[in-house]
Amino acid sequence: MTGIAAYGAYIPRLRLQRKAAAAANAWFAPGLRASAKGERSMASWDEDALTMAVEAGRDCLPATDPLRDRAGVDALYFASTSQPFSDRLNAAIVARALSLPEAISAIDVAASQRAGLSALVAGFDALRSGRAIRPLIVAGEKRKARAASSQELSFGDAGAALALGGCETIANFLGSHSLTIDFVDHFRGSAEEFDYGWEERWVRDEGFAKIVPAAIRGLLEKTGVNGADIAHFILPCPFPRLDQQLAGRCGIDPARVRDNLAGRVGDSGAAHALLMLVHALEDARPGEKILVAQFGQGCDALLFEATPAIAGYAKRSAVSGSLARGKEETNYLKYLAFNGLIALEKGMRAEVDRKTALSVLYRKNDMLMGLVGGKCRICGTAQFPRTRICVSPNCHAVDTQEPHSFAESEGAVLSWSADFLTYSIAPPNHYGMITFAEGGRLMADITDVEQGQIDSGMKVRMAFRIKDVDERRGFRRYFWKAVPAPQA
Repeated sequence: MTGIAAYGAYIPRLRLQRKAAAAANAWFAPGLRASAKGERSMASWDEDALTMAVEAGRDCLPATDPLRDRAGVDALYFASTSQPFSDRLNAAIVARALSLPEAISAIDVAASQRAGLSALVAGFDALRSGRAIRPLIVAGEKRKARAASSQELSFGDAGAALALGGCETIANFLGSHSLTIDFVDHFRGSAEEFDYGWEERWVRDEGFAKIVPAAIRGLLEKTGVNGADIAHFILPCPFPRLDQQLAGRCGIDPARVRDNLAGRVGDSGAAHALLMLVHALEDARPGEKILVAQFGQGCDALLFEATPAIAGYAKRSAVSGSLARGKEETNYLKYLAFNGLIALEKGMRAEVDRKTALSVLYRKNDMLMGLVGGKCRICGTAQFPRTRICVSPNCHAVDTQEPHSFAESEGAVLSWSADFLTYSIAPPNHYGMITFAEGGRLMADITDVEQGQIDSGMKVRMAFRIKDVDERRGFRRYFWKAVPAPQA
């Protein structure tokens, strides 16, 4: 029996308070006050769909040695409608950041809000056909919305991940059913930054109300499961209480409908069905059936049954942990700046050409994208970057460096600086010398901190983030930054 072997999720720590956004735009769009309850997740300027998918993947596949512990993953599916590159395999960047093996199939799945579930279906197809043994599904979304739009309040940024397998599963896969119908509820042209949405009543009555029940009934008929047996019903839905109505029409108890996280996260697009599925797996008990569906030019619907192994599953940060570490953000201008919706005066210090040398990026790919350094096989000294000569004064052996990942290593701030002179979209620019418990040190940017929060000795972990953006050529450069370690 195939199924889900592990799960993970990531929600950015910043939570834009909707009332702050509505208040800032009240002069222009007073009607937004009706949607000003709760908060939505807000990615930092150095986060995007790809980095959030990486963080969700790390949560799904915790490792002490990523180069060894993740070697079994042999297929990767990255789902997003806001992926940073239109013509570059985004999944390959995710694979390198996660230190997955090169002998891996990697695919981008895009162009629909149900891309996350479509990727999950494709992963199970690969698993059952024998093309893959341990597929990993990751999704991330950071969609842009026009200022003073309803999407600005309803969207949210997040990532989710699921590892699939044929044994030791926590939820068995019972079946899926898909409908592909070119019903256009919204669209975004190839040269556009923002979605264009159609009339809400049409989308609700002709789209959700007709297409979703047909997909769910098809799934229940195909699997021979009665709607009354569903313990967790998942449907990302922008219309209040419509998910409960649709559940009832399919014979599912409306009380089994999962919280769609709209009040705390918002709608994370292609990642949202997977995010809600992860949240349901956190709560599921052995034997409970979980039905997840997502609308988008048709509908995908999948059915799972939790196994006894879920009771002893090692908990991840997942959705609950991400929600718990949220930080309220009331500065609406910061949100606009982080999403490129206003033009800030950057000053002369920002006037540099950030062209990336692609040949260097290729040659040092494991170091830059995977934070891979070296460890001497003679004396065991760890160092970053990897060099031909061991840095230990008592060793200095030549060509003894084995690849060693620092991505999951515990670190601490040795020295630091808060710089207001260099340009940063979130000043001051924090950076410092990071030392690792196992040896090795690295000068790195420090992110997800406020002024006055850093001190020498502070525990940190490494996070895959945007280093900078070459705006002339549309290229994003990624590297690893230090972020405060979770409090025990």
